[in-house]
Order: sequence, then C-alpha cells, then structure tokens
Amino acid sequence: MTVSVTRLTPTIGAIVDGISLGAPLTDAAQQEINQALVDHHVIFFRDQNVTPAQHRAFASRFGQLHIHPIYPNHPEAPEITVLDSDITDLQDNAIWHTDVTFTKTPPMGGVLVARILPEQGGDTLWSSSAAAYDALSPPMQKFLEGLTASHSIVQSFPAVRFGMTPQAQERLEQAKRDHPPVSHPVIRTHPVSGRKGLFVQEGFTTHINELTAAESHALLTFLYAHSTKPEFVVRWKWRDGDVAFWDNRVTQHYAIDDYRPARRVMNRATIIGDQPV
Repeated sequence: MTVSVTRLTPTIGAIVDGISLGAPLTDAAQQEINQALVDHHVIFFRDQNVTPAQHRAFASRFGQLHIHPIYPNHPEAPEITVLDSDITDLQDNAIWHTDVTFTKTPPMGGVLVARILPEQGGDTLWSSSAAAYDALSPPMQKFLEGLTASHSIVQSFPAVRFGMTPQAQERLEQAKRDHPPVSHPVIRTHPVSGRKGLFVQEGFTTHINELTAAESHALLTFLYAHSTKPEFVVRWKWRDGDVAFWDNRVTQHYAIDDYRPARRVMNRATIIGDQPV
C-alpha cells in the first residue's frame, strides 16, 4: 500500500494513510513515520484495529517503553498505560503538558489508542513548541538560552488527589522517592531536526532556576500562554479506530475534559527518549 501524509495545519499535525499498525512494521514504513513525526510533530492513523500487544509492539519499534509509576497498566501489556476516566483522576491531562518530564530522559514520543469514546467531547489538542519558539523575538530567544527549569512529579500528582487511600499514598510516596525533581533546559534542541523548542509546561515545570520566584512566575505565565496560541495548535476529534503518535520533545497536549459523566478510555505507550540539551 502507498503511504500518504496529509497535513492538517501549517504548523502541526498530519494524517498518515497506508500503514496498518496491527501488522509488523517494515523498515520503510518506520522511516516514513519517523520523517512524518519530524515534519509534523503529531500524526494520526485512522481505522486501526490494534490489540494491546500490537500497540506495544508498534511503539517498541521506536525505543524502550516507559512504565508509569502512578497510572494503572494494562493487564495484557504492562508497558501500556490505561487512562480510564471511570477509575482514575485525569484532571492532570486537562491542562497543557508534555508527558513525564519529571524524569532525566523524558519520552521521545507517545502512542495513544482510543478504546472507549464519549458520544460528544473528549477531543485532544497538541501544540508545537518549535513553532512557539520560532515566533518569539530574537531578544527573547537569546534571553531564554542557557536558562534551566525544574520539573516535579508532584506538580500533576498531588497527594490530595493521588494519595486518598493508604495504598495510593504509598504508591505516590514511592514514585516521589524514585523521581526527585530534575532540571531541563528551557530551550531544548531536537536531536533529529535540530530545531529549537520551548521545554516548559504547566504539567510538571515548577520554576526557572536562575530567576527569582516572582520573575519565574511572570516568565512562565507568558511562555505558557504564548506556546498554546491557536496558531500553533491542532485539535483532534477522536473516532473509533484512531491512533495518535506525537513527538513529545517538541509538543504539548491537552485532553479536553468536557464529556462527563460519559466514560473515556485511552491506552498510551510512552517511548523513552534522551536527556534534553
């Protein structure tokens, strides 16, 4: 089958046709996907029918998979995170965030499979951190170079929501012990494209290390608003059989929480990346 890539916006997002994710991935198809990720930051596949094991197999072609310390895992594939609105507090997904930046080697990407969808709502937004950086003035770009920011698991997993039972409290405390706060550059360089992008976000960034608390708050407030402007964003309306694959190094995303009391279940494979520079 011929692979085709259809751009969704000028800055981010594309639909990839001609690849079955349930079948073993050829080297040629993997190269096409890698290039589409570099070019479009998030890509979507329609009409896929993948089991958890196939989901894991596809994602593992791109790197080692991360096992989340808080969210439940799929019983058939522990590397697959289960995001089920009926059993887990998913408020931290309804903010702009980049996944798992509380680790020294944050993910290079995520592969999300829709399992149960509400009749209305539940769309997901992605923004291009590279496009946001490009839109900054040269003096602001220069000022941000060399700054670092702290990232903490506690930012999106507070005890008030994830430590409500003794078992949950112990799991959270263990996750905090295993993942102390880390620092990453405010501007990171993509290891493949060489493009620079903002690498701070509301989900896990706590402060900019070199600034005062007031300065850090003011600058982060500006950068959060700037990086999620509509000009840098694509909105995806899910349907059965959809799969999204995003480059976690140059994107943020936001799972819109507008479907309650309906249920939404997604499965995510998270691909470990490199240390940001």
